[in-house]
Amino acid sequence: MQIPRLHPDTIEEVKLRADIVDVVSEYVVLRKRGKDFVGLCPFHDEKSPSFTVSQTKQMYYCFGCQAAGNAIKFVMELGKRSFPDVVLDLARRYQVPVQTLEPEQRQELQRQLSLREQLYEVLASSAQFYQHALRQSQGQKALQYLQSNRQLKEETIQQFGLGFAPAGWETLYRYLVQDKHYPAQILEKAGLIKPRKEGGGYYDVFRDRLMIPIRDVQGRVIAFGGRTLTDEQPKYLNSPETELFSKGKTLFALDRAKGGISQLDRAVVVEGYFDAIALHAAGINNAVASLGTALSLEQVRLILRYTESKQLVLNFDADKAGTNAAERAIGEIAELAYKGEVQLKILNLADGKDADEYLHSHTPEDYGELLKNAPLWLDWQIQQIIQDRDLKQATDFQQVTQQLVKLLKNIANSDTRNYYVSYCAEILSLGDTRLIPLRVENLLTQIAPVAAAYTKPVSAKKAWGNSQVSHSPLPTERSLLEHAEALLLRIYLHCPEQRQAIIAELEERDLQFSLSHHRFLWQQILEISSGDEETRNFASQPDLIYRLQDHFLEFSSEMGLISHLFHVNEKNQKEILRTPQVVQAAIACMDLVMLEKRYRHFLELWQQTDPEAEPERYQSYYQAFYTEKIKLQKIDRQRLFSITDLL
Repeated sequence: MQIPRLHPDTIEEVKLRADIVDVVSEYVVLRKRGKDFVGLCPFHDEKSPSFTVSQTKQMYYCFGCQAAGNAIKFVMELGKRSFPDVVLDLARRYQVPVQTLEPEQRQELQRQLSLREQLYEVLASSAQFYQHALRQSQGQKALQYLQSNRQLKEETIQQFGLGFAPAGWETLYRYLVQDKHYPAQILEKAGLIKPRKEGGGYYDVFRDRLMIPIRDVQGRVIAFGGRTLTDEQPKYLNSPETELFSKGKTLFALDRAKGGISQLDRAVVVEGYFDAIALHAAGINNAVASLGTALSLEQVRLILRYTESKQLVLNFDADKAGTNAAERAIGEIAELAYKGEVQLKILNLADGKDADEYLHSHTPEDYGELLKNAPLWLDWQIQQIIQDRDLKQATDFQQVTQQLVKLLKNIANSDTRNYYVSYCAEILSLGDTRLIPLRVENLLTQIAPVAAAYTKPVSAKKAWGNSQVSHSPLPTERSLLEHAEALLLRIYLHCPEQRQAIIAELEERDLQFSLSHHRFLWQQILEISSGDEETRNFASQPDLIYRLQDHFLEFSSEMGLISHLFHVNEKNQKEILRTPQVVQAAIACMDLVMLEKRYRHFLELWQQTDPEAEPERYQSYYQAFYTEKIKLQKIDRQRLFSITDLL
């Protein structure tokens, strides 16, 4: 249906109710920084967050691509949708009454919008029906199961609205259609009944099952989970996908857990309905259940909306099935964990118990202590790799090393990777501390082989003697260079008094900007400076940024990669306040990356040379990589602080 023109009052009400952080959090993992929120921009590819969201201003802005606007524009731009379509969608979500400028079209529009309201209503009536059936004679077996097997109190049963679906094929259908006069089509759209294949009519989806209502974040029933009390398969049956319910976008008990997650700054994800229910009954009110599926990005972003530290604990059984469940549950969020955007932890309970069973024999305080000490996902992964392996056996040692290298390669953050390289080296050294440096070197060589850094073979003399030769840095190197070079350029642009010092440092160390977009910007800066007699005094260039932006109008693609450097946010401002230290750290890191590249280059040449066939060359390469190693150790001692401490 073509959407009629919306009344300005409706648009204004949507703007008032649609919180920008709430809306953006569905698509972007946001972290609190000062009074604002930051994250990776969804409108362009970036590795460091330049996308800011202001809750007080109800606006977003990207320092990288200059995307900006309110909640409505964000959804429009991201989904390439029309203004009326987005306003209607947000109106439904935030329950804003819709008015149009053409009264004759209002009835048809309201009929379309009311479908969701009818679904909410029929599902609420179904939940009440199931709760009532639990108290009848036919529901006694289910009630006894809840009270005896699950040890749930009456208060908990009522809080979660637990019920029972009678065994008859048309019990719910007759109640809702014949007694309550709901249209059968609405029940079918709600996932409560299915049409018979033969003979016409409908039958109930849930029969002779313990019923668990699934609610949205606002606490409205959107689906059901049904547990059989017999040997019927499947043991658990969920509602089908509907207009209101998508299993991959829903978390059980989030409506009850969101407050606890915010308060404790941590979310606990369990596998089963009754694990979540048991934890809430024990006062652990930050637990949700994943509905038995791998955690999707939508589910994770739904949780992370409520935790500032982005801490997520997966709690599954410690047996083989539980381990498999944990690995399956990680699903799509592994990449976020590798990048450090999610603080993912794994809690396996002893003796193959789930959270529900554990609480039958332990106190909530015991469980809380386990949560506090739960290992980070990477530590858990490493333990899984070395479990039941004898590292004194060559085959096991080789297989474990290969798996550890595969794991370490995925870690994006260089500091985190370095930490785990050392940790894995200690494990592989089997207690012999003399072997740790050798194991570290071996792991680093396998994680980032020098061959990956080159597009074609090149001699050592050409590689390091020609400042114009550019090689693609390794992933960790590129991240370090991106931060260091960007910081140095931002300081040069915004702190005229530091420009002469930066020029002097670069010339003294014979350093070039390695990344092409940074090198391009630096060339433009030098051209403007050298081409204007008045601007040769580096400290007197207040209009440099303006002139560069004007100069870059004809280089739109390059501008997209560096435009964020022309802006200063709250974090950048703090960095610039410490310019001498930041300049020192940035220069040192640029130097360090180049030295590391040269060290690995000569190390590989040395390792590939036969000492018996070419003893002189073998000795020459050894001396070259050893010299670079000494330089690395020296510059590392000289650094007063790490560049990553400033980011």
